[in-house]
Amino acid sequence: MAISLSVVLLLAIILVVLIRGGSIKAGPAIVAVLFGFFLASTGMAPSIQKFMDSIAQSINQISF
Repeated sequence: MAISLSVVLLLAIILVVLIRGGSIKAGPAIVAVLFGFFLASTGMAPSIQKFMDSIAQSINQISF
């Protein structure tokens, strides 16, 4: 739960920066958000969640 909330917060910050920087306009940003929202309710959602969890675990195992 904490990881998914962190990813959502990170992506929201990136989206705001892209909109404010002019790299992406509000219309395409809304479409991207809606795409993600509706994608979450499809059958692909568990596979995407497993993929993101494996990436988070891989990053967590890196030691400097």
